[in-house]
Amino acid sequence: MKIKVIVHEAEEGGFWAEVPAIPGCATQGETFEDLLHNLYEAVEGCLSVDVSQTQIPGEGRVLEIAI
Repeated sequence: MKIKVIVHEAEEGGFWAEVPAIPGCATQGETFEDLLHNLYEAVEGCLSVDVSQTQIPGEGRVLEIAI
């Protein structure tokens, strides 16, 4: 899977990035390498939301898919 991210240089130094395809998914790093490492963790965390406590209305159902 490929996903696009927008990388910004932080005013105070380092970098920060956001993932437009996943609202609210963003991270930062002191170096570009730190940022890349943190991006993998941020995307994984944003995509691994636990829906077991979510109310499923009516005839809805939860599916788990691999992407």
